[in-house]
Amino acid sequence: MALYDLPLEALREYRPDVAEPADFDAFWEATLAETRAAAWAPRVDRVDTGLRLVETSDVAFAGFAGDEIRAWWHVPAGIAPRAVVVEFIGYSGGRGLAHDVGSWPLAGYAHLFVDTRGQGWHHTRPGATADPHGSAPSAPGKMTQGIEDPATYYYRRVFADALRAVETARELAGDVPLFITGASQGGGIAIAATALAVASGIDVAGSLPDVPFLCDFPRATTITDAMPYREIGAYLATHRGREAQAYRTLSYFDGVNFARRATVPTLFSVALMDLICPPSTVFSAYNSWASEERRIEIYPFNDHEGGGAFHRRAQLDWVAERI
Repeated sequence: MALYDLPLEALREYRPDVAEPADFDAFWEATLAETRAAAWAPRVDRVDTGLRLVETSDVAFAGFAGDEIRAWWHVPAGIAPRAVVVEFIGYSGGRGLAHDVGSWPLAGYAHLFVDTRGQGWHHTRPGATADPHGSAPSAPGKMTQGIEDPATYYYRRVFADALRAVETARELAGDVPLFITGASQGGGIAIAATALAVASGIDVAGSLPDVPFLCDFPRATTITDAMPYREIGAYLATHRGREAQAYRTLSYFDGVNFARRATVPTLFSVALMDLICPPSTVFSAYNSWASEERRIEIYPFNDHEGGGAFHRRAQLDWVAERI
């Protein structure tokens, strides 16, 4: 493992010419309107985790097309939460088991830990959310499901689910500062959810994308052979001549285009030896972020694990400064 991407000085200035569809905003407005039209009241069922300092509930809420999305709702026992953190999950992971609470509720925050539809087959964390929608021919995994058209692409459903998760967290938590976070795929979802929440008039106190995935697709799919970006290359290696069609679809889901609409404070992280989410693709979204109140923590000798526990401490401090 070695530094393989642009030098740090170039990364700080890197701003890719990612295509932005003329109907990008209209596409997402229509998607969210369709999603909300199928919404139903969330179900919240308390579960016994064996823990005494954190109270946990199993939450089900309506995502895209009214599909049921599952999440864990963790709150500190006996005190009113100081803020709420909505967290999205890395590729192939699930929400796991109810007693795996992490640090956010221990810091005094409510925490909505959101399943990703159709995932949860890896990382020892099982998922509990199905994706009942079909797909045209695609490569194994989720990256090319429905890639022939933005309306059928897998991440249209995921990003719509994410906005509904933010709305659900706001409903459950009441009027406290709201933060959005996630690592890898969860970081890419967090970027999209932040922009969609801002566009929907939801007050977001800050966004914390950690080594985010789903950014600068044209560069990511040609600079790394690592999965999951390689799924797109595998699809195009078989379906020759569909590059323009695929990249047009991906432009509706690129973190760069969402970052251009994210007007809230942000704390990013990047690892300069990251083979899964190349540093330039992370900087592509960070440098495009629409707020001047932004910061990025750089981990020069790390791969996709990024800053790990060191970065979680940086996130805890950053959130605490804003409440």
